[in-house]
Amino acid sequence: MKMDSKKMKNLLQDRLKAEGRVFTFDSKKDQLRIESKDTGKGVTISLPGIIAKWEQEKEKAVDEVVYYIENGLTALVEDPALEGKEKNIYPVIRSTSFPLQTNEEIPFVVDEHTAETRIYYALDMGNTYRLIDEKIMQKENWKHSRIKEVALFNARSLQTSLKTDQVAGNTFYFLNTNDGYDASRILNDSFLKEMSETVKGTMAVAVPHQDVLIIADIENETGYDILAQMTMSFFASGRVPITALSFLYEDGSLEPVFILGKNKKKEQ
Repeated sequence: MKMDSKKMKNLLQDRLKAEGRVFTFDSKKDQLRIESKDTGKGVTISLPGIIAKWEQEKEKAVDEVVYYIENGLTALVEDPALEGKEKNIYPVIRSTSFPLQTNEEIPFVVDEHTAETRIYYALDMGNTYRLIDEKIMQKENWKHSRIKEVALFNARSLQTSLKTDQVAGNTFYFLNTNDGYDASRILNDSFLKEMSETVKGTMAVAVPHQDVLIIADIENETGYDILAQMTMSFFASGRVPITALSFLYEDGSLEPVFILGKNKKKEQ
C-alpha cells in the first residue's frame, strides 16, 4: 500500500479517536493537530516524517507516534507543579527551529546553547515529560535561574555508559539509553572533559536526535566523512530530530562544523 498524508491522517484519527478530542488537518503544511475540546490544548504533528518512518517500520512507526501523542495529551491536561519535584526536572536539547512558545503562545523557558541547538527544560512525568513554560514557572514562583540550576544538576546525575565502534581507524562512542535525555548529556561538562582526556585524535560530538549522543575520536580524514554519514542517518530516523551537524569539542566549547567530502570547515 502506498502511504500518503491523507491515508496517514485517517489512520492516526482511527487510532486516537476518543470523546472530547478534535482533529484538524492542515493540508498545506501537511500537519495534523489533535486537541482537547474542553481545554483547547493539544499536539501538532508533521505527517511527512511519520510517513518516511512508516515506509521503513510500518505499524511500529504508527505505534510510536500514537504512544507519543497519547502521553503528550495526558501531560497537557493541567499545568504541573514543580515544587517537590526537583529531581524530575531535566534539560532537553532542541533545534533552533523548534518553537519558542506553546500553541497558546506562552513562551517556553529556554537558554541559548550553540548556533544549531537550544536548551529547553522539562518536568519528567514518567512515560512522558512536559516542557516548562513561563506560565508554569510564574505559577510556582520559580526563577529561570533556579530551573536551570536544578535541571543541569540532574543532567550530571544521568548515567553515561557508552557503546563503542571502531571504523577505519576511528573510534565512535554511542550513548543511547532511550530515557528521553540522551542528547541532554551534551550539557554534562565534566563528562565531556573526561572524554576529551581519553581521545587520541580530534574529539567531535553529535546530537542528531533526542535519543542519542555520539562522541567521535577522529584520527584521520575518513573519520569526518563517516561521522557526517552517521549523523545524517540518525537525524533522518529520529523521532525528535535535532541537528545533522556535528561539533568539534575544544577547550570546553562546542563549535559546529560542516563536513564536505574530506574537508572540514568550522562554521563562521
